[in-house]
Amino acid sequence: MSISNESVAVVTGAASGIGRALAVRLAGEKVAGIAISDVNETGLLETAAMIEQLGVPVSTHLVDVSKREQMEAFAVEVLARHGRVTHLINNAGVAMIGTVEEISIENIEWLMGINFWGTIYGVKIFLPILQEQKEAHIVNVSSVFGFVAPPGQAAYCASKFAVRGFTESLRHELEGSNVLVSCVHPGGVKTNICNDSRIGANATEEEKKQTVKFFNKATPTTAEQAAETIFKGIKTRNPRILIGPDARQIDRVQKKYFAVMDRVSGGALSAMRNKKRKT
Repeated sequence: MSISNESVAVVTGAASGIGRALAVRLAGEKVAGIAISDVNETGLLETAAMIEQLGVPVSTHLVDVSKREQMEAFAVEVLARHGRVTHLINNAGVAMIGTVEEISIENIEWLMGINFWGTIYGVKIFLPILQEQKEAHIVNVSSVFGFVAPPGQAAYCASKFAVRGFTESLRHELEGSNVLVSCVHPGGVKTNICNDSRIGANATEEEKKQTVKFFNKATPTTAEQAAETIFKGIKTRNPRILIGPDARQIDRVQKKYFAVMDRVSGGALSAMRNKKRKT
């Protein structure tokens, strides 16, 4: 659905980073209203002030997206304040540093609760509301780590691969309906997600320091640029939104890799079948 002065957007994880930048960018279109959520009340109020300066009605909601009951209450509050929802942006996310051996099961449960279940709750709880609109749009934020899986990021990659799979399947299921679905894959974006990442139960501060140092050097895109790309993706009804030159490059590489693997696997399978026929 295109953005208009009748649109009401819900943006999770809006206290900083991409969530804040996107909420402000949407407000610049003079939409009918924006509902923003986060667990960071101070940052959330700062984002709200930026939106209010643009003359757009905004409501703030302290919500832990990993808690189903809080997400259900969130939807009730949004409807009471704005009357409808036309755009749902499931953006809230966290990061974890550490190998599988270094992170605990509790660490993984915490991360999956926010990154994956937060998206599931958002979609399941808001979908009936979106289906009541003439047109609506769901935007779920995955990552380039929903394409590739580097060492030390198993939990994060698991969550983002899961978001990607869930979103792509959802898009097929809702094709032809009034609800559009897009999956966002940011590359390196200058936000605090890495700086604020948790350290695995048995990882070290030095590991985090080195990871943060590498990440900060490899982030070519600002949060505002990312928000603009997502905004354009919504406007053009793009089901797959890649953010940054690194995301586009990784996408090209992984496509070539899987194409090669398909040929190799296909050749190996044919060879096995031929061998069986001969024997």
